[in-house]
Amino acid sequence: PCSQCSCSSGKETEKDASKAKKKENGDQTSIPKIFFGTRTHKQISQITRELKRTAYSGVPMTILSSRDYTCIHPIVSSSTSNRNEMCVELLEGKQGKSCVYYHGVHKLSEYHTLQLAHQKCQAWDIEDLVSLGRKLRACPYFAARELMLGADIVFCPYNYLLDPQIRESMDINLKGQVVILDEAHNIEDSARESVSYSVTENQLRSAREELDLMVNNNIRQKDHEPLRAVCCSLT
Repeated sequence: PCSQCSCSSGKETEKDASKAKKKENGDQTSIPKIFFGTRTHKQISQITRELKRTAYSGVPMTILSSRDYTCIHPIVSSSTSNRNEMCVELLEGKQGKSCVYYHGVHKLSEYHTLQLAHQKCQAWDIEDLVSLGRKLRACPYFAARELMLGADIVFCPYNYLLDPQIRESMDINLKGQVVILDEAHNIEDSARESVSYSVTENQLRSAREELDLMVNNNIRQKDHEPLRAVCCSLT
């Protein structure tokens, strides 16, 4: 018992009384997850290494990261084009092909469930998950997302918590959860990047030429003329 709260004197605060009342009524208090955001994937490796050295090494956890770090499909992972699009095409079964690793996701989640049941689970890193995924022929990217359901700690880069589109696609709900931001002075830059994008001068010129064509052919002039003006001002 500490000297600064009611537990030392045996007194029950109003908050404690309300909790006890809820317990009597059979209401369950939901336990919040800890979302730990970092600037880079490398920092996640450092943090999980430190977690492994603590008494909380066996706590259920997961790491959310991009396909660039977790995809093990031989064609998609070695491609220099958009891996997200290639992955989606495989999942949708386009061109009669599918991803055998995606269909083996349950192998990874079941493995971690067994490790937890036998109290053999230890904090792991992305490389550990990818290595196990190759061994079990199971997709680490989707397995990490599935493990989030039962995880107490979720590690991820900043943009997974800041960008509303990523939060929605990853089914991340921060309401009532604990959010820890490592090196939070970098948040401004990350937030700015989340709502920014880059275009080249060639792209602007190409867009302007297409808009010229639309306007000259009287195709939705009211919509295309303002866009052409933006392209002209930027170039």
